[in-house]
Amino acid sequence: MDQPLALQPLTLYSYWRSTAAYRVRIGLGLKGLEHAIVPVDLARDGGQHHAPAYLAMNPQGFVPSLAHGKHRIHQSLAILEYIDETWAPASLLPAEPLARARVRTLAQLVACDIHPLNNLRVLQYLERTLDVAAEARQAWIGEWITRGFDALEAMLGEGQAGGFCHGESPSLADCCLVPQVYNARRFNVGLSAYPRILAIDARCAELPAFKTAHPAAQPDAPAAG
Repeated sequence: MDQPLALQPLTLYSYWRSTAAYRVRIGLGLKGLEHAIVPVDLARDGGQHHAPAYLAMNPQGFVPSLAHGKHRIHQSLAILEYIDETWAPASLLPAEPLARARVRTLAQLVACDIHPLNNLRVLQYLERTLDVAAEARQAWIGEWITRGFDALEAMLGEGQAGGFCHGESPSLADCCLVPQVYNARRFNVGLSAYPRILAIDARCAELPAFKTAHPAAQPDAPAAG
């Protein structure tokens, strides 16, 4: 007889520098869920996410993918909501509907409006297909992160108390925000205009779930030195 689904193993297909995979790693840590990680190198061998075996599992060829027993779940926000609903207590989304909507709004601002314009396939298309110069690609990255963070900083200040994006504990929104701050730093986008964002990022950085999920802590991260 098969184990109950909640007792079946979790495997995350991840890439150390993928911000989408990063947000899922944070969520798994916040939920305290044991899981294996299978690295999928987006830069090696033409991108291992393009390999037939990976495409057979995830036809989009994206990371992350989560294997739960024989089931496969894709898209980072769907994965995060799935693990929150499957393992009690629910903690990544508040119980009250308006609060849930606010957290989803903040999370989707990052995951749907900022991140897709700066992810690897877009940057590769700008460089390799449209022949956009490095300086112009950098301007593109900065433009969309800045526009998104301008809005996010304002929304974080709309009467919300607490040390995180919403309230006194990290939520789905923090899972999305912290990797995007990492990405902004990676691309040298100035952050001094965003004190609320920086304060939340610093608070999250103190928590074990965020430390363990950091790109530098991943098994496929390049060795320092």
